[in-house]
Amino acid sequence: MQNSLAGVKVLDLSRILAGPWCSQNLADLGAEVIKVEAVGSGDDTRGWGPPYMTSEAGDQLSAYFISCNRGKRSIAIDFSQAAGQDLVRRMCSGSHIVIENFKSGSLDKFGLDYASLRSLNPGLIYASITGFGQDGPLAGRPGYDYVFQGMAGFMSYTGIPDGHPGAGPLRAGVAINDIVTGMYATVAILAALRKQEKTGEGEHIDLALLDAAVALNANQNMNYLLSGQPPTRGGNAHPNCAPYEVFPCSDGFLILAIGNDRQFAKFCVMAGRDELADDLRFRTNRDRIENLSALREHVTGIMNQRTREDWGRLFDASGVPWGPIRALDEVFRDEQVKHREILQTLHHPRMGEIPTVRNPIVSAERSLPPPLLGEHTDEILLSLGISEADVASLRDRNVVA
Repeated sequence: MQNSLAGVKVLDLSRILAGPWCSQNLADLGAEVIKVEAVGSGDDTRGWGPPYMTSEAGDQLSAYFISCNRGKRSIAIDFSQAAGQDLVRRMCSGSHIVIENFKSGSLDKFGLDYASLRSLNPGLIYASITGFGQDGPLAGRPGYDYVFQGMAGFMSYTGIPDGHPGAGPLRAGVAINDIVTGMYATVAILAALRKQEKTGEGEHIDLALLDAAVALNANQNMNYLLSGQPPTRGGNAHPNCAPYEVFPCSDGFLILAIGNDRQFAKFCVMAGRDELADDLRFRTNRDRIENLSALREHVTGIMNQRTREDWGRLFDASGVPWGPIRALDEVFRDEQVKHREILQTLHHPRMGEIPTVRNPIVSAERSLPPPLLGEHTDEILLSLGISEADVASLRDRNVVA
């Protein structure tokens, strides 16, 4: 799949994470992605640090920006100017896909909205990624990932339960709604490309972080819709499987992830507590969920008797699902992670070697490195047939940089 989108041209007007995550996916699959950034500042995440990577000449890339902008070329355009708008339209006329994440309606005044660009390119796929969508009472309101982790319900059941030390809602440690929305956008664009190939027709894709965030609740949505009871914070416990949470060993913690009755019976035999598998309170998963406090007390007492390493060997031998809790330095030393070549390196002519975490679908080794702001401005404009003199004039007027 490395070059499955070869020949597909993407004009990426997005910034932060959801849109860039989508366009990076497309670039990883072989699409040609041009990232349009604001003159002077560029994508907001260029300044989201530390940490930063800095070249000997003083060029700088933030870790955040690096994480989601592999495989792209950058052009800096001020499209508040008419000449800048003309450049974007000119690039759009030869593109298959446009991705943008401005507030709904805000590109209309520049003539860069879907209706305007479709008149130039009838087969255009135009993906709009916003906080609340293109319509509805909150359309046009700004919002970052964190807002939707709270607003869409995720934080209502994520965190330590009331009555326990540290009780309260918690966010996920990464911007999961941005990432999920970027993945949904990727899927939608690939489907629209299929339609475009068959019919020649374009599409306006309307994706809202709120929609994706509500969908992300997955089984918790259905737990509520079937029971009428909103889920509450359960700490590290699973709402529908048990024992399925973090347990203390004699020297630290591990994750025990029992997904069915057969696995629970194996655990009981291995722990020397066969009788627990026949206990009416714990015989089925439903029984274990209904008697979770008593189950947790038994399992905690069992787990405390051995070290993490001892339990790991026993679980591996018996087929009981488990996992360690690792810091990222341990993650990248893991033999399976190294075998799968998840950590890869890209070479930038000015920044040197840049580490990257490959797309789980494909290798990143042949990708372009994350670009410096406006690194490819001249190259892109010249490819449009604009003369060097006109490029210099555009730069003198701060239309491009």
